[in-house]
Amino acid sequence: MYENLDIITIGESLIELSSDKSLSSAETFTKYYGGDTLAVAISALRSGSKVGYITKVKNDGFGQYLLDCWQSEGLDSGQVRFSDFQNGIYFTGQNNNKVEMQFYRKKTAATTLSIDDIDFNYIKSAKYIFATAFVQSLSLGCREVVKETFKFAKENGLHVGYYPNFRHTDLLIDEAKEMFEEVKDYIDTIFINTKDDILFETESPDNLIAKLADNQIEKALIIKNNEGIWASNRTEVSFVKIPEDFNPVDLTGYTSAIIGAYISSRIKGESQSDSLKYANILGLIQAGKTGAIRSIPHKKDVVNMMDKYYG
Repeated sequence: MYENLDIITIGESLIELSSDKSLSSAETFTKYYGGDTLAVAISALRSGSKVGYITKVKNDGFGQYLLDCWQSEGLDSGQVRFSDFQNGIYFTGQNNNKVEMQFYRKKTAATTLSIDDIDFNYIKSAKYIFATAFVQSLSLGCREVVKETFKFAKENGLHVGYYPNFRHTDLLIDEAKEMFEEVKDYIDTIFINTKDDILFETESPDNLIAKLADNQIEKALIIKNNEGIWASNRTEVSFVKIPEDFNPVDLTGYTSAIIGAYISSRIKGESQSDSLKYANILGLIQAGKTGAIRSIPHKKDVVNMMDKYYG
């Protein structure tokens, strides 16, 4: 029997090497880890949820580092498998107040994830399954994993969350739409940052909500950078404003951090409006430091800051 989990995310883990200097001038880098669904997992975990993660890593020094970090965090990595392929790496730097990023993620361990690696009894141990479009784009095997786990989750009464962040993929628009069509019938809540969206061709949250409803997706969280965050369901639309003095240091992982915080809060039974406030504050704290996951705060720090903003 598996331990009952709140959330399982599926995706790609990467070694993060970051510096506060430009990539051309940096002499040392701080080692940590990143990945879009991994950031969602850690954000939810640090917000108090029980979280599991599914991926593949290479059994080398970097792979052991990842597993040790996840164990230290309390992330359930019992379903992480090993691959002969390398662990992905990315570098980040700061150049004239802009973030530089360089990825080395071709043919990584995570791309070898296949349906044969999935224990569906483990999937059933959770309340919520989450994956992204980027995971779909990694390989045909990953694409099948997302489709089949979403289908299984839907059939077994689990909540399915999806972030269609196609912007950082090499997909053509027709390929992106095809991938979305494969999973849209299984999605309960969709998460969209308007700067990442290539599917719905609008930056208006109201128009997005209407288009999502046309696709039978009635729960959404929509982020419009420097403006606000909207959450909607069948009967209610909630909104929180991003402060005008918001001056992010590093937006790497910002959307994923907000997603994890929102999912965690909703699973605990918090209202849509209160969950939105919590996610907003966590995102503000996360973007105020460098690193996608290293900068994600714990719940107590978010709650303390919420008191200052919302009373």
